[in-house]
Amino acid sequence: MSTIDLPLLVLGHDADPRSERGVDCPGALPAASDPDLVARARAAKEALGERVFVLGHHYQRDEVIAFADVTGDSFKLARDAAGRPEAEFIVFCGVHFMAESADILTGPEQKVILPDLAAGCSMADMARAGQVEDAWDALVDAGVADSVVPVTYMNSSADIKAFCGRHGGAVCTSSNAQVALEWAFDQTPDAKVLFLPDQHLGRNTAVLQLGLSLEDCVVWDPHRPHGGLTREELEKARVILWRGHCSVHGRFTPEVVDELRAKIPGINILVHPECRHDVVTRADLVGSTEFIIKTIEAAPPGSSWAIGTELNLVQRLANAHPDKNIVFLDRTVCYCSTMNRIDLPHFVWAMESLVAGQVVNQIQVDPETERWAKVALQRMLDLPARTAAKD
Repeated sequence: MSTIDLPLLVLGHDADPRSERGVDCPGALPAASDPDLVARARAAKEALGERVFVLGHHYQRDEVIAFADVTGDSFKLARDAAGRPEAEFIVFCGVHFMAESADILTGPEQKVILPDLAAGCSMADMARAGQVEDAWDALVDAGVADSVVPVTYMNSSADIKAFCGRHGGAVCTSSNAQVALEWAFDQTPDAKVLFLPDQHLGRNTAVLQLGLSLEDCVVWDPHRPHGGLTREELEKARVILWRGHCSVHGRFTPEVVDELRAKIPGINILVHPECRHDVVTRADLVGSTEFIIKTIEAAPPGSSWAIGTELNLVQRLANAHPDKNIVFLDRTVCYCSTMNRIDLPHFVWAMESLVAGQVVNQIQVDPETERWAKVALQRMLDLPARTAAKD
């Protein structure tokens, strides 16, 4: 298929009715300086009672996490929501693709609410459905598509998950990416993997866990003709990495790792596998958000840690473990800007609207997309259970 890749609209300045998601937030939000916000949030949640189930991603602000019934990573939270069929409303304090996953996994009578529709994910938005379809057509033209198995990271839109479902692929998390890639390579004798949308997780998994070389991996650039790759490069490649990345994890650099090692003797470098390869190879430990949390919880008092993941979580860990020296692996303060769109005013507005009988910002995945996304998710769930399914 052929698509025209239009530039993204500046949030808050315009709207495209043909886009996959909107950013309008109808209704008057409480003022950010409203001193009664906490009391109002508490009252709304109490009024809704068992009808509402609030999910809080680890990267959310503390003011929002305070009202979460459960916290966790995106896939864990979506499964938690599926485990609460009695809840009429699922308020997902996270980003758009997470709310989509919750809608896919919950019952048809349940309503998933995202307090701010502008809470997206820059990584997920780097792989749009039309771009991926165009890439697949190019792989067909190059004569390699029959051997390509698409694997998408959980941090992707429902459309991309459905694409993988239709084309014999699967979803993975940062914890089970190794198992997912091993499964993909077992599908055909000459299998290649198209890994979406995070090139760093794909590269780190292929090279550091599966033992492939950097030369076995090529990067598909959706903004260049044929991905910027020749037929020969595609034929030779074992892993085709989509040119996407996390805007937060991509900021960490090997130079800062070296500076902190020189400044703080004995410091442990703990990073997420969405970080760049040259950062991951300098780290002492690499793992998912849940792995990072458990590692710090088990660390001995007095130990020093530099953590390469979202700042809200790093600060929360530092506050929870004052007996340990915990620092952020960057010179600059950097929160996930889209995660931080879910603030207390938006949360209060969404909750009070539900109390008033008005469902706002409902996330709904169309039935056909849901059907194929579930196929890809089920393939992940059927993978060997030696690695926990958490992202």
